[in-house]
Amino acid sequence: MYKTMEEFIKEVEVLVNETQDELELTSKISSFMNPILENPFLLNEEQLLVKKNGFTLNQVHIAPDESFSIGVGIWDVGQTTPIHDHGTWGVIGIYRGMEKEESFSNTGTRRNGSTVTINPTGNRLAKPGDTFVCCTKDTDLHRVSCASDEPVVGIHVYGGDLAKIPRFKYDEISGEVSSFNTGWDYAKTDLQ
Repeated sequence: MYKTMEEFIKEVEVLVNETQDELELTSKISSFMNPILENPFLLNEEQLLVKKNGFTLNQVHIAPDESFSIGVGIWDVGQTTPIHDHGTWGVIGIYRGMEKEESFSNTGTRRNGSTVTINPTGNRLAKPGDTFVCCTKDTDLHRVSCASDEPVVGIHVYGGDLAKIPRFKYDEISGEVSSFNTGWDYAKTDLQ
């Protein structure tokens, strides 16, 4: 029997309410995520919709108190995000395809119109079943791309409602910082 998304949502809710330390919380969410990634029926058709003009983030669940949100991140073949931050903690699990993540550090102010110095700090290839902490308040700058011949589909869990958190993207050459809003694509208020 596979673990369902509903079961995972309940587990995350308990963890968020009981765990104050961000590193402990993200580590536990990552380990709780592994079993749902094996469920071939985890996502419905709407949660797997892909837009062709940029990466997709489809809403799965937003906690009533907005303490966390869960989405399905999809990057089609050839798609790459800009270098960006999240403004919160986050955990990703790869459901299908292969994801390339490039991590960066920056020196400077996280503010619209400012300029920072960006330095690469590493990269990873994540395959189906891999889970990892993508961001914390101390480490929160990356670029993600599809590294397979099929779209990469990931389950994303973030602190807060990601669509309401101020976020920034960073120009790799100039270091210019600009604000943006994520928004939810093909959003449903919850599982049906």
